[in-house]
Amino acid sequence: MAGPEIEAPLDEYDLDVETLIIGAGACGMIAALAAHEAGQEVLVVEADALPSGSTALSAGLIPAAGTRFQREAGIDDTPGLFAGDIHNKAHGENDPDLETALAVQAAHVIEWLSDVHGLPFSLVSDFDYPGHSRRRMHGLPTRSGSELVDALRTRLEVLDIPLICDRRADRLYADDARVHGAHLHLPDGSHETVSAGRIILACNGFGGNRAMVTQHMPDIDNAVWFGHDGNQGEAVIWGEELGAATRNLSAYQGHGNVAHPHAILITWAVITGGGVQANTDGARFWNEAQGYSEAARAVLSQPGGVAWSIFDERIAQPARQFADFKNAEEQGAILTAQTMSELEKLCQIPNGSLAATLDAIPTAGEDAFGRSWNGETLKPPYRAVKVTGALFHTQGGLEVDPVTAQVRRKNGGCFDSLYAAGGAACGVSGAGDSGYLSGNGLLAASVLGYIAGKGVAAD
Repeated sequence: MAGPEIEAPLDEYDLDVETLIIGAGACGMIAALAAHEAGQEVLVVEADALPSGSTALSAGLIPAAGTRFQREAGIDDTPGLFAGDIHNKAHGENDPDLETALAVQAAHVIEWLSDVHGLPFSLVSDFDYPGHSRRRMHGLPTRSGSELVDALRTRLEVLDIPLICDRRADRLYADDARVHGAHLHLPDGSHETVSAGRIILACNGFGGNRAMVTQHMPDIDNAVWFGHDGNQGEAVIWGEELGAATRNLSAYQGHGNVAHPHAILITWAVITGGGVQANTDGARFWNEAQGYSEAARAVLSQPGGVAWSIFDERIAQPARQFADFKNAEEQGAILTAQTMSELEKLCQIPNGSLAATLDAIPTAGEDAFGRSWNGETLKPPYRAVKVTGALFHTQGGLEVDPVTAQVRRKNGGCFDSLYAAGGAACGVSGAGDSGYLSGNGLLAASVLGYIAGKGVAAD
């Protein structure tokens, strides 16, 4: 199959639609629901046999400020506070208008998905995420991205919105004026062509394209790839050939808490609840409160590129609301011990070293790494899981107009018919890994997907 290409428009196409959406993760399906509601004739195409994407590999959590779910929990939050948290975590490297747009629209999108489409969102109210000044993570009951994908797919089926799988878009048809359509490759080698009044790129980023990762983010190219293999960078490649503006292609979300060798995501709640990370010598090596994205590089820099996340039963209890955590327990990834000496033996950590490391943590105030403590200490039974660093998805991409999600041109203005959202577009995670605020990926996927779907109303 040929790589992503741009060719001149055809005289005739096999299909004609008003809105073609390329990609059926959360972003593409939310865009489809929004475009359908706006009265558009929609077609969603997906390269895989079933919708999944990076969404299905995540915890499916979307941050939003000022929702009724927060108010019911007694949490006072505003889009302004949320935008400020995004801005601060990204060190001021984002488009401030995009920060504001995502922060303002997120609550509406969550409540729209809940009220109009019946998705049973609830607030994660029992622990904090790094960088968020309020508890604002919203998810479905199992706290899994696969549940979110299944719920959105069900809504498309109920509304008779066409979703065709096993169709990889490998070519766009365009001229200087606009993008006219796409060429779709089928598994049997045949093809179809589709013309569209507008095209929404919801095909995520380029984390599965090793050459692009090495080019734009070499400091993470040795990490486990924990995203979706279909993330091959078509949106960026097409955009660059078309003369689209790109931004922050060095930005990505890492994760330093992936069970090794089980390859199961362990919620960062085991750390924010009072856990720590230690290397195979039993020594802590960084301030774990900074965030799980930065943790990927921190863990990979340790001997063997691995570390142990250490916590206890008090912390494990709320973590069990996540399907991945329960799966890790069932597969034996999480070790249990009644004494620190027993835990050191299970983890093959030098005797006494881990105990000494934990004894050095103050009961209150800052430790030697600058992490603050509030008096909670780990108590038996202890838990430990061996983890490594992973690359989850890229955060840079095509620049879009925050109001419509139309792709911007390098020389000014926007493409009339080309939109991008989610990982195909530049998000709000700054220029590296440390700018990633928990939930930024699905924030951009859901809100930009919604904006792109509704974008016709602003044309």
